[in-house]
Amino acid sequence: MQDNRVHPRVTVDVPVSCEPRGGAPIAGMAKDISIGGIFIEATESLPFGTEITIAVRLPGAKVELRLPGIVRWVKPAGFGVQFGSLGARETHAISELLKR
Repeated sequence: MQDNRVHPRVTVDVPVSCEPRGGAPIAGMAKDISIGGIFIEATESLPFGTEITIAVRLPGAKVELRLPGIVRWVKPAGFGVQFGSLGARETHAISELLKR
């Protein structure tokens, strides 16, 4: 199977809160991240196309980040989120993590 990802990813294992627009937050664990998106492992799922905000404190980050995104795929173990427009602080934090 060919990997068609545009952005390099780094493995992480950090707790996240996924906050769907107009819905209750669900807890999960971020398992990998790139500048383009994130994989969330969770027992609950969100439907394809759901707009969410992910609250996460990345390794090495001093503050919690709020990352806007949209659910792009769903599997039994979790779901993939494509990021929306990230601010400078969020982009910098992810870029620093990718350098490790």
